[in-house]
Amino acid sequence: MRIVFWVGLVTIVIDQLSKYLVVHMLNLARVRTIDVLPPWLNFHMGWNTGVNFGVLPLNRWLLIAVALIISAAVLVWVRRAPGGRWHGISAGLLVGGAIGNVIDRLIYGAVADFINMSCCGINNPFVFNIADIAVFAGASGLVIFSNSKKPS
Repeated sequence: MRIVFWVGLVTIVIDQLSKYLVVHMLNLARVRTIDVLPPWLNFHMGWNTGVNFGVLPLNRWLLIAVALIISAAVLVWVRRAPGGRWHGISAGLLVGGAIGNVIDRLIYGAVADFINMSCCGINNPFVFNIADIAVFAGASGLVIFSNSKKPS
């Protein structure tokens, strides 16, 4: 469980520092767009009030509650059925990313998304953040590294 805690904490810190840097220090909330490595990497300010990519806008308190319930369920699951190191890292990424987005909803009322990546003539309209990457990587890791032994 210690690795879950530390990976989660580091994920939250990196996520919140990146958002503070981009939203406040680079003033992305006002300038709206910063070309970093065009066309591959750009910062575009997006306030996500919905679930994923702003789809299905719901009440922020409901989304906060769902994120906290899922995080708690993952922690209980990992505690009851401990896996290996990668399993713990995956759980820490998922929980840390979820909590990072909860912090945004508490502070801003929405999740601060800013990373936009496009390639090969395809203009991607969607934005995301470090917490979203952590949630995706953590959920994928939990699927890949879970102990899936079936009872005989």
